[in-house]
Amino acid sequence: MATKIQGTTTKCTACDKTVYLVDKLTADNRIYHKACFRCHHCKGTLKLANYNSFEGVLYCRPHFDQLFKRTGSLDKSFEGTPKVVKPERTVENENAIKVSSAFAGTREICVGCSKKVYPIERVTVNGTMYHKSCFKCCHGGCTISPSNYIAHEGKLYCKHHHIQLIKEKGNFSQLENDQEKASQAGSLEDEESDY
Repeated sequence: MATKIQGTTTKCTACDKTVYLVDKLTADNRIYHKACFRCHHCKGTLKLANYNSFEGVLYCRPHFDQLFKRTGSLDKSFEGTPKVVKPERTVENENAIKVSSAFAGTREICVGCSKKVYPIERVTVNGTMYHKSCFKCCHGGCTISPSNYIAHEGKLYCKHHHIQLIKEKGNFSQLENDQEKASQAGSLEDEESDY
């Protein structure tokens, strides 16, 4: 007597056809055929380790990043992909205007480079603003943070270089004199190179 293979009532989320155990793949509590587990945009086959989904729609990581992460919007769509039109909400638009105006016209200037510094790239210490990239040791160019710096006469030092310079020079006034000499020597070299 031949053994009869029993069917299943489990249906694939993508194609709505029967899924047998050998071809079954479960992701986000939804069942798919292995062949139906594809990116909505490029139709590339996905694996459990390299997919993302939004509202039940599957994407490969590059297209998910392109669609949602880089734009910061969940309303944008790829060319050729139908866009779901949502009714406008005035409350959300008002909030967006408030947020965009907070970033649009900043007048805060970085002490290090004298350019505008926006909130996302700002480091503030004692009311003074810097770009993250400008917040560095003036002696060695080392990266510093608000918890490991020393400020002296408007100049920033990492703790290491500050201690090193104090040991070499003995006091702050000597440190200031050396810096003035170094800056004057640098400007003299610039003037000589102009000739």
